[in-house]
Amino acid sequence: MNIWEMLAVFAAGISAGTINTIVGSGTLITFPVLLATGLPPVTATVSNGLGLIPGSVSGAIGYRKELEGQGRRVLKLSVGALIGGLTGATLLLALPSTAFETIVPVLVALALVLVILQPRISKAVQRRREHSGTRTHSDGGPLLFVGLMLASVYGGYFTAAQGIIYLSLMGMLLDDTMQRLNAVKNVLAAVVNSIAAVFFLFVADFDWTAVVLIAVGSALGGQLGARIGRRLSPVVLRVLIVAVGTVAIVQLVLR
Repeated sequence: MNIWEMLAVFAAGISAGTINTIVGSGTLITFPVLLATGLPPVTATVSNGLGLIPGSVSGAIGYRKELEGQGRRVLKLSVGALIGGLTGATLLLALPSTAFETIVPVLVALALVLVILQPRISKAVQRRREHSGTRTHSDGGPLLFVGLMLASVYGGYFTAAQGIIYLSLMGMLLDDTMQRLNAVKNVLAAVVNSIAAVFFLFVADFDWTAVVLIAVGSALGGQLGARIGRRLSPVVLRVLIVAVGTVAIVQLVLR
């Protein structure tokens, strides 16, 4: 990488760490930037996953107050996230690179749809709670465990929008505030990124320069997201993610 590419990757890491802490989908910023530097798609995905670990941990620490009293819930759901993340990482390397290049544009498009629909999903969850006469299970029961495990398979494979999927599932199946659920989301993302990274360290190719730049940037972004993210307009964030994600789809299709 030249100096300008390194600065772009670092800036993308800060943005991704911030957005992942607040909403999710930071990969839609870092992934196309890594592709633009000339990294192959699989190498870019692996490097991105490794680099985002500090950001996930930083975001979880920033939300530590909202995690109070959720230890049992987090522990149980983390087991499913660990299993799913390892499975997704294995699929990433087991499938041929041509299959990955075919699947990724579809995954990015799905992620963008979820980003666009997030306000409607949140409103639907709120209406469900207002009209429901029954309390949801404290840990979501088997349905949430399986749902989050499957979402973590996707997260271990690509990571884009996994946080939004987590929030959607927990919002429908848990009776709690979105801020507390967002704190759990950050922990689950850290679990998935970490288990996938440990796996990748032994069996996959990655770019250390990209990893370090994204790691430092995402760690800073995680703290920014936890401190000031709630003041940012969700509309602005969604527009940014959709714009960058669209560029990623076009770039992947034209490769």
